Amino acid sequence: MKEEINTMPKTSLYNMEGAAIGEVELSEEIFAAPINTAAMHLVVRSILANKRQGTQSALTRGEVRGGGRKIYRQKGTGNARHHGNRAPQFTHGGVVFAPKPRDYVIAVPKKVRRLAFKSAMTSKLNAGEIMIVDEINLAEGKTKLMAKVLKNLNAEKKALVVLPEREENVVRATANLAEAATTYVNTLNVYDILNAGKLILTKAALALVEEVYA
Repeated sequence: MKEEINTMPKTSLYNMEGAAIGEVELSEEIFAAPINTAAMHLVVRSILANKRQGTQSALTRGEVRGGGRKIYRQKGTGNARHHGNRAPQFTHGGVVFAPKPRDYVIAVPKKVRRLAFKSAMTSKLNAGEIMIVDEINLAEGKTKLMAKVLKNLNAEKKALVVLPEREENVVRATANLAEAATTYVNTLNVYDILNAGKLILTKAALALVEEVYA
């Protein structure tokens, strides 16, 4: 009888001092998934498009105030034929194909979003840019304390700290760091994952990610 070989991906488990204190097994479904670049591209496009307000607006020649009178007679002046002075070529004229308020939302099916999430997590792990920390527990919400933790983890550039829920001291301590940010499992998205230099998850956050997406 053949023994079953455990193929689950593993990664090191760190403490806040940056020391490896063991290993943690990761969900194969999330961290060893087939990488679908097209799905990730579509979801990133959707996220960025959905952030657009779509409130831009300009006036067309029919909406600009004034210009009701013909500016000169049709023939005999030697000039081009014009009606009003609110045509686009005139100062204070209307805008050709003026932008109007619109909705930029790109709808993406739930299955594609989940596929893109797993692809992003797998690609990040393959690149060695995911770190699992047993916990991040700060005595105060001081920037220098969080900066020290990130320095210990060698994650001082574009670090994204994923928390299971809001932890006030960690959020406050990270807020003033230009190269770091915090997010929560329920708001983590594909764009944030791919845009981060290092993705730092606490063990509690990792367990929640695997519970939701596995």
